[in-house]
Amino acid sequence: MHTNRLPYYDIAPELTLTLRSIGTQLEKSPLGIRLIELVYQRVSQINGCGFCLRLHGKKLLAAGETEQRLANLADWRNNGLFTPHEQAALTWAESLTNVAASHARDEDFEPLKSHFSDLEITELTFAIVSMNALNRLAIGMRRES
Repeated sequence: MHTNRLPYYDIAPELTLTLRSIGTQLEKSPLGIRLIELVYQRVSQINGCGFCLRLHGKKLLAAGETEQRLANLADWRNNGLFTPHEQAALTWAESLTNVAASHARDEDFEPLKSHFSDLEITELTFAIVSMNALNRLAIGMRRES
């Protein structure tokens, strides 16, 4: 177990709140909190952010997500537990999280248009980007709690 490197949330509270305010704004999104949290959880799985996995796992369960779907999220492509709507969002989340390899392929973006409005696609992209940033802060500073 690592010890925290720096308490960035105490050292730079304004910056921390500014970044986290994206999530606060997204709580009003027509995407719905469950889809947003599902995307946060998948992004955090890919990035290996234990702090974020615990946090968003709890939020998902509180929002009515099932333990079965949560336990099988990493294998969402193969288990038939996720809707086409969710699959489009998860594909985009993975593509942007792995942008160095994917370069945000058109084939990852195009399915979004069948399931989401332009506003929702934009908000989904902000959710993915902000979670990646928060993961990098938590991992880089070894946030444990």
